[in-house]
Formats: sequence, C-alpha cells, structure tokens
Amino acid sequence: MPTESKLNTDLSSAFDVVIVGGGLVGACLAIALEKLPLRVAMLEAQGGGAMPAVFDQRNLSFNEATLNALTHLGVLPMLSRPSGDIASIETSRVGDFGRVWLRAADYGRSYFGQVVVASDFGEALEKRLALVPNLTRLRPAKFVSSTLDGDSRVVVYSDASGAEHSLTCSLLVGADGAVSSVRSSLGIPSESFDYGHSLFVCRLQMRKPPAGIAYERLSAEGPIAVLPRGDGHFGLVLGVASDDVARVRGMSDAEYVAYAQDRFGYRAGEFVSVGERSVYPGMRVVASSVVADRAVLVGNAAQSLHPVGAQGFNLGLRDAMTLAELIEDGESSLGSAVMLSSYVSRRSADRDRTMQMSHSMATIGTAQDIASRVMREIAMVGAGRVKSVQARLVGGSMGYAGDVPRYCRSAS
Repeated sequence: MPTESKLNTDLSSAFDVVIVGGGLVGACLAIALEKLPLRVAMLEAQGGGAMPAVFDQRNLSFNEATLNALTHLGVLPMLSRPSGDIASIETSRVGDFGRVWLRAADYGRSYFGQVVVASDFGEALEKRLALVPNLTRLRPAKFVSSTLDGDSRVVVYSDASGAEHSLTCSLLVGADGAVSSVRSSLGIPSESFDYGHSLFVCRLQMRKPPAGIAYERLSAEGPIAVLPRGDGHFGLVLGVASDDVARVRGMSDAEYVAYAQDRFGYRAGEFVSVGERSVYPGMRVVASSVVADRAVLVGNAAQSLHPVGAQGFNLGLRDAMTLAELIEDGESSLGSAVMLSSYVSRRSADRDRTMQMSHSMATIGTAQDIASRVMREIAMVGAGRVKSVQARLVGGSMGYAGDVPRYCRSAS
C-alpha cells in the first residue's frame, strides 16, 4: 500500500522520480510507473480525502488513444458511472455556411471517444492510486523550489503548518498545471494568450436523451460544445466574451438556459435545465521548453490549451505515457540529458500539431473579418466534403498522429 505522510516525521528522502501535482496527468504517470523498480513520490496540494479542483463537473472527452492507455493503466474499470460514447461529431459556425460531420461508423469504429465527468474520473484515479505499491503520496504538500545537485534534483516542499522538507530525486516531473511552480522554479519562461472569453461549464438536460453526437459550435463570442454523457444528460461548454461574463454569471438557471439555447440554436434539440455552473478563463499557456537538467514538464505545465477540440488532457496523457515508456525501456539513465532529449524529440511533432490545431480553431472561430470568414468557409466546406481531409482530422483527433506511445496504440 502507498505511504501517506503527515509531513511531520522524518522520511527517507531519496527517490528516483518526484512528481509534483496529483491531478489527471500526474496521477496517470504514477500509475504507469508502478511495475518498475523505482521509488516514486507525488506531491499533492490537497490533503487526504480532498479531491483536486480539476475533478469537478467538467466533461472530459477522451479520444480512442487515451481510452487505450487508461485501459492499460486499469483506470477505466474503476469508473463507477457510465461514460458517454461519441459516435458522431458535428462542427459548425454560427452564421456561416458549411459544417463538418464525422461518423465513427464510416471508419469502422463504434465511437471516436467517450465523455467522462471529471469528478467521476477523479474518484476512479483515487481508487487506482491506492493500489500502487511503489508510490509515496505527500499531501498536503506545497512545492517550494528545486535546485540541481550533481546528478540529482533537490526538491523543497512545505507541509500544512508551513514547515519545509526536502527530497532528492534523479528526475523531477512538473505536472502542476498551467500556473506551474515547478516551471517557474526551473526558470523556464512561458507565453500566454488570452482568447477574450471565458468558458461556462455545466450539466445540461434536454428534451431528448443523448444519441452519441458531440456538437462543436463556433461563434464570435466563443465556442459552444454539447457533449453526450453516459448518465442521460449532456455536458455544456459555453464561451462567453470577457466583457459579458459578469452579466451571464448573474443569470438565473432559467435565464441561462434561454441564453444558451439562443446562442447554440436548436440543431441538437431543446434545452430544459442546467446544473451548477463553473467558469474558467479562455487562456493558452505554453512553456518555451519542456525540459531542464533532471526535470521535465508534462500536461498543462508544459502546454495549457484552449478546450475547443477537447485535446488538452489527451495531449497531456500522451506526454505522460511517452515519458513512462522511455523510463521503462531504460535505453538511457533516468533523468539523463540523453533521455530528456529523446523525450523532446518524440513529443515535439504531436505537441506542435495539437497546439496549432487548438489555437487555429479558437482564433479563426471567433474572427469576424472578411478574410478570416472566407478562409473559415473554405476550410469548413473542404473538411466536410473531402474524405482525405476528414481522415487526417479523424486520425489526429483520435490521438493517432505522429509518434504514438505504445500504451495508446491499442487496448489489448
């Protein structure tokens, strides 16, 4: 069983890998390393029994490559609630001609991916982490700093009382989100982009039950997504222009339903009611480098994407699975410059392609000038009619473009 420290006693402080961040990507990396003869520590900001903030009512769209990896990791069987299959994807833009309509059956598959509520996924990860034998979970633990000491990293963290402790490791992994303390400590700069809108997320009830269709609707104010959940509801993601966020936040549930219906239209059916709403800024944060001496950034610490296209966690999981694969194969020593160089090489194409796709959809989708509208119309019509273009879109959105880590390639 894992060791959970109260952080007020002396611990053996030498580890092979220290993961900072117990969210989606950090937890999956810890699970992926469980069969290796390594001592792994994970620093988590939340105390035992408290779920990280990322495990809320957000709707996570897992593509097929991610589902394959989560099957290998033994996480999917831990889900206590059903997920929702995405059998078709419709992408359109308010006021524009053309749409992209993709059907999994056209590619010999029953679905492109599945929708899982973040809180359900968090509970499944927590059950699975409890079975990892080589993991020491330090919580609550706040990362303070890291310095290089020869072939090791010294990691300083503080406990709930503010007392500081230190660990050493061969490899430090920053999986602590877009506002990454690890990234800052390593001196790695990042570049931010504000898309000019925030995203309202909630559960949505409609007149008709989900039929496996995921809708992505672009608009000048921000993107709108309606996703099929496995509990008979839908997940609604609604982009709201920054200068209108306060007004929309103050709406009653009935007013919000009417507002969302007006923004989205009736192509998916009639909206009836919504659950509790959460609001997140529409931001992109990209690290200038994903590695430093004896350290690597994964997930949102490396690149936090706009959620349009639902590729953020899928990309971050491929970060973690590639890193785990390099560690498992042991072709170079843990945390060495050779290993980190291999990681950068293997992740660069997938990372660049996915970031560019997400950024293009978020910016071109909201642009209203004539040139952007013409470009968008041409792209939408072409993607909606040209099979070769659709095939590239499908391969990328399912996580199969570029150097795919082996856990992601198949579920068997």
